[in-house]
Amino acid sequence: MIKKRLTILIPIFICSFVFAQKVKDKKTPTDKEVLKELSESTCKCIDSINGYNKTKDVVNNEVSSCISERVLPYMLSKSLTKAETDIEKGNIKNKKIDISINSNPESEDYKQAYYEIESHLMDNCSRLRDLVTAAESKHDLLSKDPVALDFYNKAVEASEKEDWKEAIKNYEQSVKKDPQFIYAWDNLGVCYRRAGEYDKAIEAYKKSLTIDPKGKMPLQNIAMTYVYKKEYQKAIDAYLNLDKVHPGDPEVYYGIGQVYYDHLKDYEKSLDYMAKAYNIYTDQKSPYRTDAEAIIGYI
Repeated sequence: MIKKRLTILIPIFICSFVFAQKVKDKKTPTDKEVLKELSESTCKCIDSINGYNKTKDVVNNEVSSCISERVLPYMLSKSLTKAETDIEKGNIKNKKIDISINSNPESEDYKQAYYEIESHLMDNCSRLRDLVTAAESKHDLLSKDPVALDFYNKAVEASEKEDWKEAIKNYEQSVKKDPQFIYAWDNLGVCYRRAGEYDKAIEAYKKSLTIDPKGKMPLQNIAMTYVYKKEYQKAIDAYLNLDKVHPGDPEVYYGIGQVYYDHLKDYEKSLDYMAKAYNIYTDQKSPYRTDAEAIIGYI
C-alpha cells in the first residue's frame, strides 16, 4: 500500500471530479460518472497517438500508458464512493475513513480497474479500434505509380461512401496499372466481400499473397470470407494456415473460437480457443482482450 501516492492523488481527484461538478451538485460523482469522464479523457489521449509506421506492440504500449494514467484516480473514486455509502448506511460510526489503494499493476484491484476503463473505451472510443487495427498493417506497400495511386484514392473515397461497385471498378484499374500493388489487392478483396462476391474476394486475397506470402490481412480475410460462404471447416483450415505463417497470433484462436461459438455451436472448443486468445491479448496489452472476454462470458 502506498499512502504517499494516495496523498498526492486525492487533491488531483477532488479538483477533477468533485469541484468540476456544478455547484448545486453536492454529491460525490458515481463510479459510472467517473468512469465515463475518465474514459473520455483517455480517448483524447489515445486520439493523440500517432500510429503511423509503428508496430502493434508499440501502439498497444502507448494505449496502455493512456489507460494506466487513469487507473489510480478511478480506484480512488471507487474507494471514496464505497466509504460514503458506508457512512450513509451507518457502517462507519465515527465517520473516520482510512482509504488505501493497491497501486501495484499486478494486483487484482488494479487489473479490475484497468479492465473496466479498457472495456468502456472499446465500446465508446472508436479511435481505439481504428488505431489498433491500423497497427496491424504495413505502411510500405503503396504503389510508386501515380496513376495506380490515383485509382486507389478514388476507390478509397468510394469505399468510405460504401459504394462498393465504384470502389471495385477503381481498385481493378489500380491493380491493372500496378499488379504488385498489395494494398489495392487487399482492399479489392474487401470490397468484393462487401458486395457478396466471395469467390472473387478470395481470388484477390490470393493475388496479394503471391506478392507477399506472409500478408496477415489477406490470410485472415480468406478465413473470414469462408465464414461468409458458410464453409466453416475451410474457415478453420484458413485460420490454421494463418497460424503457420504467424504462429501464436491471437487472431487465429479468436477466429476459430468465434466459428465454433457462432456457427458450429461447439461451446467447449470455442471456450478453449477463446481462452487462448484472451491470454495472448492480455500479454500483448491488446484492447481486443475485451472481445474475447465477452464471448467467454456468454459461454
